Amino acid sequence: MALMPKRVKFRKEFRRVRDRKATKGNYVAFGDFGLQALAGCWLSARQIEAGRVAVQHYLKRQGQVIIRVFPDKPISKKPLETRMGTGKADVEYWAARVRPGTILFEIAGVPEDVAKRALVRVAMKMPIRCRFVSRRLEA
Repeated sequence: MALMPKRVKFRKEFRRVRDRKATKGNYVAFGDFGLQALAGCWLSARQIEAGRVAVQHYLKRQGQVIIRVFPDKPISKKPLETRMGTGKADVEYWAARVRPGTILFEIAGVPEDVAKRALVRVAMKMPIRCRFVSRRLEA
């Protein structure tokens, strides 16, 4: 089942593109290893679900998977060969705003080599380049 908000204040949003680096959600907070986005994009709910299914299928029942992004942006799209005007189109899908540096998925409770192989499978499902990161050690 695709992720989407239970309710929103407004049905439709402006498109808005912000190409700055992430200042929030850019470090591994809950797990031991994570998948970090190297570019900005809108990540659809289907893409997030495909990543979740891929990682859980690989890990079987071991470890814990944390999804750090949530699709709360409604994306509307007009049908092909439609004349201009007649208002804004209906919501086509929901997307998460991803900035460069955002952590997308985290894994806890598995060894590093297993986590790396699992997150590589997730990275294949993502529309942008990603990298494997681990938790920083406190000084």
